[in-house]
Amino acid sequence: MHSSSTLQALQNKPWLSDQGDGTFVNPVLHADYSDPDVIRVGDDFYMTASSFGHLPGLPILHSKDLINWRIINHVLPRMELPGYDVPQHGNGVWAPALRFHDGKYWVFYGDPDVGIMMSTARDPAGSWTPLHLVQEGKGLIDPCPFWDDDGQAYLVHAFAKSRCGIKHLLRMCRMSPDGKRLLDEGQIVFDGTEHHPTMEGPKMYKRHGYYYIFAPAGGVSTGWQTVLRSTSVFGPYEDKIVLHQGSSPINGPHQGGWVELASGECWFMHFQDKGAYGRITHLQPMRWVDDWPQIGIDANGDGIGEPVLRYPKPNVGGEHAIQAPDDSDEFEGAELGLQWQWQANPNPAWYAFERESHLRLFAFPVPDNQSSRTIYAAPHLLMQKFPAEVFQAEARVDGTALKPGEYAGLIIFGRAFAYAAIRMKEDGSGMELLRAEGIDQAEHIVWSGGLSEGKVTLRVTVHPGAICRFEYAGAGGPFVPCGDKEFEAEKGHWVGAKVGLFAASREDHSDRGYADIDWFRVGRGEK
Repeated sequence: MHSSSTLQALQNKPWLSDQGDGTFVNPVLHADYSDPDVIRVGDDFYMTASSFGHLPGLPILHSKDLINWRIINHVLPRMELPGYDVPQHGNGVWAPALRFHDGKYWVFYGDPDVGIMMSTARDPAGSWTPLHLVQEGKGLIDPCPFWDDDGQAYLVHAFAKSRCGIKHLLRMCRMSPDGKRLLDEGQIVFDGTEHHPTMEGPKMYKRHGYYYIFAPAGGVSTGWQTVLRSTSVFGPYEDKIVLHQGSSPINGPHQGGWVELASGECWFMHFQDKGAYGRITHLQPMRWVDDWPQIGIDANGDGIGEPVLRYPKPNVGGEHAIQAPDDSDEFEGAELGLQWQWQANPNPAWYAFERESHLRLFAFPVPDNQSSRTIYAAPHLLMQKFPAEVFQAEARVDGTALKPGEYAGLIIFGRAFAYAAIRMKEDGSGMELLRAEGIDQAEHIVWSGGLSEGKVTLRVTVHPGAICRFEYAGAGGPFVPCGDKEFEAEKGHWVGAKVGLFAASREDHSDRGYADIDWFRVGRGEK
């Protein structure tokens, strides 16, 4: 049973998939967990997703029923590769695969500029081994390992045309059973050029003597889910489209993982590209017909599944608590919540917990990005994923310790960004409030106002279509708009828009000021 305080917190969650009546609605996570992969180990389900250049990276989520998820860890506390002390927009961790084999959890992913990487853990919530380079090479992406019944191991992967000029192809290689190296140059096992363009994201399984490769095709926002089948690892493979948009409102349903329950039920977790909201996570029922999977429901009789919008929950043998990944943070401990990520490798100098129940953000300089200084290039932005289509985020900010010209506030971030911030005036005579917008190469103030005090609550409300409105309130006062201009959030480089906190300055000073954040709260907002 939920306590009254827990129920109140749940009721304020901007998105809950579990309807409390034995059904769920899609998406199960209205957040940018793109390229998801999922496994079952005993009674537990684990999921990971792409994290690109955001750190900590490679999230690990846990569930008991595939519907109610929480974040329990990240594989990568930081990226031990050159260049990650500054933002690497769109680079880094692409399309991971998660597996359980030989008593260990394994994550493989492709870095399009480096090669195929691997890490393992005995406990997914504990420490993961340092990254191991399985195969060096540009454009090697979306790897998935497979251990066969005879002890032989294999790895299937796709190619990034932007790095190596190859597209639509899947390659199968023999792999050492310890997952540390590929044993041959492999061979192309499928060419999707004609019927399955942009073939990528393969996940490999075995069932009833068939080898299966689940692979998305047709592009991120408009594609479909293909399944390949063969009685031999190296093919030849038959192909079949098993999930597409059809007459449903869910565009491009594809790329994810199949999981089989102890009850015998099968489910498929995948993403839908929703623009500024990122690639959000859906769950589809799956059944086998003539040794082919059918995903979703065949609504129009064409033999191809379509996504479900509402459906009975998976049969996991019991009921489990309704929950969603953390978003709000009262900053009561000495660590950041797992929902937070930086734009680059975390620097302990950026923040502190010196004041009880407050997060202290130090005003580090915005990097000089070629001809301009915009916050787009700042590594010290502390942000998290949009949690729903409609939500509200508020932060109580104390800027009285900021130095002249320094500013701190609440940001909506993507290729275009906007923020509301309090700034210490250049002459140090008091505080002012800014509302700014920008793109990567330009940033400008669209509204400013005076402040009688340096403590304010900043609020952003995100409406359908990712339309954002910023407001502020003084002590006990009503919320006042930060100007009359709305901002339409945009996705970032391969990622959805993010919301979060920052403190910054235009110039670097050794004697930095700071802002204290009392709390960051996410709620349902206005409908």
